[in-house]
Amino acid sequence: MSEKNTKNYKIAVIAGDGTGPEVVREGLKVLEAAAQKCQFKFTATPFDFGGERYLRTKEVLPSSAVSDLKKFDAIFLGAIGHPDVKPGILEKGILLRLRFDLDQYINLRPVGLYDERFCPLKNKKPEDINFTVIRENSEGLYKGLGEFQNKGTKDEVAIQISHNTRKGVERCLRYAFEYTRKFGKAKKLTLCGKTNVLTFAWDLWERTFYEIAKEYPEIKTDYTHVDATTMWFVKNPEWFDVIVTDNMFGDIITDLGAMIQGGMGIAAGGNINPEGVSMFEPIGGSAPKYTGKNVINPLAAICAGAMLLQQIGESKAAVMIENSVKKVVREKLKDLAAGKMGYSTTEVGDLVVKLL
Repeated sequence: MSEKNTKNYKIAVIAGDGTGPEVVREGLKVLEAAAQKCQFKFTATPFDFGGERYLRTKEVLPSSAVSDLKKFDAIFLGAIGHPDVKPGILEKGILLRLRFDLDQYINLRPVGLYDERFCPLKNKKPEDINFTVIRENSEGLYKGLGEFQNKGTKDEVAIQISHNTRKGVERCLRYAFEYTRKFGKAKKLTLCGKTNVLTFAWDLWERTFYEIAKEYPEIKTDYTHVDATTMWFVKNPEWFDVIVTDNMFGDIITDLGAMIQGGMGIAAGGNINPEGVSMFEPIGGSAPKYTGKNVINPLAAICAGAMLLQQIGESKAAVMIENSVKKVVREKLKDLAAGKMGYSTTEVGDLVVKLL
C-alpha cells in the first residue's frame, strides 16, 4: 500500500450548540463515505465546547484547549451560540480565542451558486456567482483594542481601534496572491477596502498589496471600495474572481455573498493557519429554533468538510463531495431553507453519500 492509503488523519470535532451536532453528524457521515472511496482514514475526537458546557461549568474553554487542539490535523466545527448565554461570551471565548490562539489568520469563504433557482438575483446563473473572499482573520477591529472615556456621562467617548500590522497584512495578501495563482479562474485579485476614509489602515493595505503584486505579474489586480463591492455583488457578481479584505469588511461582505449563493444553508468557511491547525465550519450559526427537529440544511457543514479535506491534502475526496452536493442541490432539493428542502437533515446527508 502507498503511504497515502495508510494515512489516518486526526480530526477534532466541536459539534457545539443548537443544530450544530445535527449538521456535524451528517458532515462526518459524508467524510466517512468519501474516506472509504478514496482509501484513507480519519479519527474524529469530540470536544464538548459550547453553551451547555459553559452553563454547567461556567468555563468557556479549559486552559488545555488550545494545546490539545494543536495536536490535530484539522478541526470540524458545528456552531457556537446558545440562547441561555449572553451574546458575545461564547463567540469571543471560543471562536475568536481559537482563531487568535491557533493563529488562524485567514478566513476563506468560497461563494458559489449551485442552482439559479435559489439565487435572489434576477437572471444570474452559476457561472456568474463563482468567487472567493479571503478575509484577514486575526487583526483589525476584532483585536478588541480601545477604551471608554467618561463612561456613563453625557461626555462619554467610546474608542475602538483597528490594529493592523505590516506582518499581518502582508501574510494575508501573500496567501491571497498564492490562492489566486493556484485556484483563480481568471487569475484576478481584487483588494476591497476604504482608502478614501480609513487612511491609515488602508494606506498600509494598499501599499503592501501593490508591492507584492510586482512578484505576481501573471495576476491581474484591482481595487474597489467596500461599499461599491456590496453594490457589485448584487449587480455584477461575475466581475469577481478572488477578493482580499480586512477582518471587519470580510465579515460583512461574506454574509452578502452567502445570500446571493443561495443562503446560509449552503455557505461554508475555513479559518486557516497554513502552517498549523485550521478549523472549518458552516457559517450560518446554531439556529436554536430548529434544534432536534431534523429539518436543518446540513449542506454547509458537508461543504465545510470538503474544505477540510482540501486543506489536509485529500483533494480528490473534496471534489467528490462538492460534486455530490451540486447534484443534490440541482436534482433533489425544493429549497435550501430549513424545513423546506423536501427532505430531512439525515436524508440530505444520505443523498450526498449516495451520489458520491
